[in-house]
Amino acid sequence: MGQVAEQHDRLGRRLKRIGSMIAVMSGKGGVGKSTVTASLADALTRKGICTGVLDADLNGPCMARMMGVPDFKPSPKNGSMTAARNEFGIPVMSMGMFLPDERTPLVWDANSQRGAYTWRSMVEMSALRELLSDTEWGDLDVLLIDLPPGAERLQNLVDLLPNLAGAIVVTTPSVVAMKVVGRSISMATDITNVEVVGIIENMSAVVGPACGHQDKFFGETSMVEDLAAAHDVPYLGKIPFDHRLADCLDHGQSYLQTHRSKPAATAILSIAEQVFSWTKTKSS
Repeated sequence: MGQVAEQHDRLGRRLKRIGSMIAVMSGKGGVGKSTVTASLADALTRKGICTGVLDADLNGPCMARMMGVPDFKPSPKNGSMTAARNEFGIPVMSMGMFLPDERTPLVWDANSQRGAYTWRSMVEMSALRELLSDTEWGDLDVLLIDLPPGAERLQNLVDLLPNLAGAIVVTTPSVVAMKVVGRSISMATDITNVEVVGIIENMSAVVGPACGHQDKFFGETSMVEDLAAAHDVPYLGKIPFDHRLADCLDHGQSYLQTHRSKPAATAILSIAEQVFSWTKTKSS
């Protein structure tokens, strides 16, 4: 209990230097949530907004690679852990940095892994608390927290961070995805009382690499705007699929730097502007 109390105090001191903490969530896997997180961090930084990224997906960490720091290994310094900083100065922390390589699964130290479901959630929360409290984030305007799939993940984060500013929800236009995401929105607004910054419609269409024509992935009519209206939350916009975006993040490169004029880049920058405007209203 003493260690937990000490961590809690240290966490409070760290977070005093962070303006807004925003969770990026979906509830559904495969909707491009991590892609959106990395892209928004890049876009916000290019607007002069000091932004950091915490990879809260302990079992499937990918932000270190996407942010261009896959080989970084944290080291202790003055009682803190140094965060990785990519070429644009964005601080990044991920459980993946503590594993020997990207092929190594996360396995908690225990006499037996049988029945692990009874204690794994508690251990994961403790590890996430350590990542937050032990990392030297510095002064940040925004900290984006990339959550793993699962509606309950937001509840766990709120238990850890009662002052979480809000949540960005990512979905595709797929009906199946939207049904799951709808439950996650209800979890945020009705149960955890976390304000939803807005919904992002990801992979709304595929962009032709040569002509720029956009073909719908999931049919001609998107219902994501209707989903936002049904839950009375903002619709932030749609990001079309561009294979160049996926390729850039696979190699830890900035899509916005090399493809700034593409439709996906325009959408990401517009959404980032809305997110920053939201944070300003909360701090005023």
